[in-house]
Amino acid sequence: MTAPVVDDARSARVVSGYVLRDRRDRISMRVSLRPVLVAACMIAALAGVAVATITTGDYPISALDAVRTLVGAGDPASEFIVTTLRLPRLVTGIVVGVALGVSGAITQSLSRNPLASPDIIGLTSGAATGAILVVVVLHGSMIDTALGAVAGAAVTSALVYLLAFKNGVQGFRLILVGIGVSAMILSVNSYLIARASWQDAIAAQAWLVGGLNGRGWEHAEPVLAATALLLPVALYQARRLSLLEMGDAAATALGVPVERSRLLLIAASVLLAGVATAAAGPIAFLALVAPQLAQRLTRSAGPGLLAAGLMGALLLTTSDLAVQRLFGPTQLPVGIATAGIGGSYLAWLLAHQWRRGPR
Repeated sequence: MTAPVVDDARSARVVSGYVLRDRRDRISMRVSLRPVLVAACMIAALAGVAVATITTGDYPISALDAVRTLVGAGDPASEFIVTTLRLPRLVTGIVVGVALGVSGAITQSLSRNPLASPDIIGLTSGAATGAILVVVVLHGSMIDTALGAVAGAAVTSALVYLLAFKNGVQGFRLILVGIGVSAMILSVNSYLIARASWQDAIAAQAWLVGGLNGRGWEHAEPVLAATALLLPVALYQARRLSLLEMGDAAATALGVPVERSRLLLIAASVLLAGVATAAAGPIAFLALVAPQLAQRLTRSAGPGLLAAGLMGALLLTTSDLAVQRLFGPTQLPVGIATAGIGGSYLAWLLAHQWRRGPR
């Protein structure tokens, strides 16, 4: 059965969509048409970027040959180009973009502040510190580097949360504390690189820019497995996240276990940011921009985790394709492109908020 959904009179607005129910009214779900259409358009655009990524480059391959290669019927040269060089890079970009988009949406929703994102409050910088320690001090493997990045993000999130906690965590205080902690962590990263050997320093500095160059299945598979485990948890908690935006008192009155839900959501956000940073380095501003662009397109009142994830994947893969084709044969890190886009968006957002003034 379907029925139009109308918000109460106090909100003075109509929520477009329909409620889908089973026959016994045990399960109900509101579905809005616009977010579904926007998500479908983003999936179609992402498919187009994927086709362009696989078929174009220094060695062009037709779409038919690419399909044959993917099903195991291609020639050895096509198989090497598609399955060894291009497909792992594409999969890593898609999954990292989804992870950062969802992580940013959770952080912004919990803090109720559009400036809150894993890179602004220092989570990706902390993940970078953990990875650099493994590379420079322990000379660990790729798995060790990934674990170090996740551990660094977890320690940084705990530090920021504890420093910002005072009768609860307010979004503005969280951002200020996060910026301060991020500045200190960046100084630690610079110190570690300055004291490292030149080989380790070059590797660490290149990794700090953030990019998908040279990414293989050893990078794609761990982040894919981790995201596949964490994403359902975040999506399951999405309804509670919408209620938490109303405040702890209102969420508690509606039956939400506030502290447990918040800890689960924070843990999911931190781990998603950590595994994404471990796979591709600290991709600047993607977690800040993707959730807001997705929300502006969908005009959704909720956090829109799925749309934010799709937007993150689309932005990252499109930026990576652009830097590959526009600046070839030089392989520029995609972090340069996302930093330019995200920095411009941040400047516009700050100017827009300043013109609106305090409310």
